[in-house]
Amino acid sequence: MAEKLSDSALDTIFRAARSYNGYTDHPVTIDDCHAIWDVMKWGPTSANQMPARLIWCTSDAAKAKLAACASGTNGPKILAAPVTVIFGNDENFHEKLPELFPHTNAKSWFDGNEPLRQVSAMRNGTLQGAYFMIAARALGFDTGPMSGFSNEAVDAAFFADTPHIKSNFISTLGVGDPATIFGRLPRPAFEAFNTVV
Repeated sequence: MAEKLSDSALDTIFRAARSYNGYTDHPVTIDDCHAIWDVMKWGPTSANQMPARLIWCTSDAAKAKLAACASGTNGPKILAAPVTVIFGNDENFHEKLPELFPHTNAKSWFDGNEPLRQVSAMRNGTLQGAYFMIAARALGFDTGPMSGFSNEAVDAAFFADTPHIKSNFISTLGVGDPATIFGRLPRPAFEAFNTVV
């Protein structure tokens, strides 16, 4: 049985953690990006598919290109954040299964079945996005996940050379500024959304 985390650790990852609209001037380094990946990569995916492909927008030029694809107030958030990460799903993830899941011919499960690859990439790539948020929080950072952007524009701007990779969502990354968030939204009790059978 795994060791139970402390209340402080659970607060950091879940209970006191928030999604931020803005950040302090604390930097996010390339080493920090590597550190987040080196934690999140251990999160489980079906048959170790790992379909998520991340683009870490750290330069002003990259953030401006991404902000141009965003809607509403999301563009300014992207420009102001230390880093914004694009999460793409590789619908040809099965090509890497001989390396990632070598003890059986898992690639054959997906050969010639694009609909299965699409749904598997979306499900498991989204899981990896959640692992990113948990890893970032565990390492002292905050995130601002968002879907207010044109997937078509992001795919054209960032994945034009890899059309089998489709954007899923994006997330800002930094050390959150508490002045940029409002009060905590409700979280219902177990009985509201759960059934035990």
